[in-house]
Amino acid sequence: MFLPDSKTGKKTITLNAPAAGILAKLKIKADQEYVSEFVFYGADPEVPRSDLKKPWAAVTKLAGLKSLRIHDLRHSFASVGAGAGLGLPIVGKLLGHTQASTTQRYAHLDVDPLRRAADAIGATIVAALESKSIGEAS
Repeated sequence: MFLPDSKTGKKTITLNAPAAGILAKLKIKADQEYVSEFVFYGADPEVPRSDLKKPWAAVTKLAGLKSLRIHDLRHSFASVGAGAGLGLPIVGKLLGHTQASTTQRYAHLDVDPLRRAADAIGATIVAALESKSIGEAS
């Protein structure tokens, strides 16, 4: 997806398949009942919305997630990527960050990836020690 104007200027966004699929369905609906070429438009369908406050309020109310901020989605995206073992440079690039320190603030690791990492390191150490002990006994 190409954004001709963003907070940091022109930007290409790499959409994941589920997001692209949702946008494609919205486009089909828009073509059937032509409303607008924009996913979010204001009073004039020919002009994109300048903010997402009203649509976001409707989405969170419908989902029962009134305290969820739209920015929380970026944090969740970064945390899932970091938890899956993707490097911070990749996650940062996907988020449009230019500084690794910004991505670090976004990528909150939950306990599960930390536990998996600790278990993997521990298992490697134990295997090395057992291998050494077996080799010494021969």
